[in-house]
Amino acid sequence: MGEVVVVENLTLDGVMQAPGGADEDLRGGFRHGGWARPYADHVAAETMGGGMGADGAMLFGRRTYEQFHGFWAGQTDGNPYTEVLNRKHKYVASRGPAGPLPWANSSPLAGEATAAVAALKREVAGDLVVLGSGELVRSLAAAGLVDVYLLSIHPLILGTGTRLFADGAAAYRRLRLTGTVTTTTGVMIATYRPAG
Repeated sequence: MGEVVVVENLTLDGVMQAPGGADEDLRGGFRHGGWARPYADHVAAETMGGGMGADGAMLFGRRTYEQFHGFWAGQTDGNPYTEVLNRKHKYVASRGPAGPLPWANSSPLAGEATAAVAALKREVAGDLVVLGSGELVRSLAAAGLVDVYLLSIHPLILGTGTRLFADGAAAYRRLRLTGTVTTTTGVMIATYRPAG
């Protein structure tokens, strides 16, 4: 049985919007895109890369899937993430018509996302890793389907932007810290599991 592992970049005030680039997600007039880039270092790369090659699959919301496909599918620079992202099976949740999925090894989730993910947890060997995909993460968390949160918490307060958990987005849940790594730039990579 697989576990759902949520991997997110966050600010201290919980913002997850557009960590990678200025034009990544401009919703709501967000002007701080790319905020995580100055904090990248070898410790983060090694820590996050350590689990990338493990068995399992990936889960994406449609918007995040399209952003990742637009960037990673065409990379030819030898980045090890490219090979892993292209090789792993990618399941995509979408509220609208699924339409064709252009990235190799991609399948739309059939039906309602939480029911489909609950079924996948029983079928997939290895982790089901969710990158970004805030709406999907919030629905999975509310349904009690998230087994691990791997959060890269950046020493930065933005005061605006989409947060991982907005007010009322998930029922009360206690978590227990199971591991931490601190990077040379002050990012704390914290691993949490539901308590109890």
